[in-house]
Amino acid sequence: MLQNKIALVTGASSGIGAACARALAARGARVLVTGRNKEALAALAAELGGKAIAADLKWEPDIERLFFEVGGRLDILVNSAGVAPKAPVVDGEPALFRELLDVNVFALTRCCQLALERFPASGGHIVNLSSMSGHRVPPSGGFYAATKHAVRAVTEALRYELKAAGSKTRVAILSPGFVDTPLLGLYFKGSEDRLEALKEELRMLDPEDVAAAMMAVLETPEHVEVGDVQLRPRDQGV
Repeated sequence: MLQNKIALVTGASSGIGAACARALAARGARVLVTGRNKEALAALAAELGGKAIAADLKWEPDIERLFFEVGGRLDILVNSAGVAPKAPVVDGEPALFRELLDVNVFALTRCCQLALERFPASGGHIVNLSSMSGHRVPPSGGFYAATKHAVRAVTEALRYELKAAGSKTRVAILSPGFVDTPLLGLYFKGSEDRLEALKEELRMLDPEDVAAAMMAVLETPEHVEVGDVQLRPRDQGV
């Protein structure tokens, strides 16, 4: 179904993004990967027979350059890039608030805009990575949770605007709970003992679990649009 489709995956240096890129390539898509780790991207692109475009999406010029290098056609965008520094609302560093907004919200939104310019008239498919923190605010959610709520709002707004314009492009959100990736270490920075205890309490999701959910979304029939997929470890309480 995805044979020869051109897919761009952001945040593909590791974790969920890398797993999504592998899943897309396994289904026959031509995969473009981007992220900040040049060496990891180059190795992944070589593995998949795809193309690596290193970029730091915190900077708008890098986003513009990324899509210039993507070229004129795109069928699928997977917005997996994100940051999760510990940033409490009460006393978090303003610079971390700005980084969270720039990467998790602005970059995702701008990538959607530039992808839409490259989708065919028959429509493309956008999958935005949110989080269960975008559905409720956990005690340690901080400003990260605020940005994930924003991702949901941006995606819903995009969906309504596309429908009003008669576009056939479909938009979905994936909202996973705890996933065993390096990003989780940033989220629990300073509370490493709590993270270790959590890993003992429950079997966390693997990045491949999220990639499988993404493929289920992308491979639905053309008349079906999936809005928001929530997935979490079976034993995760909230």
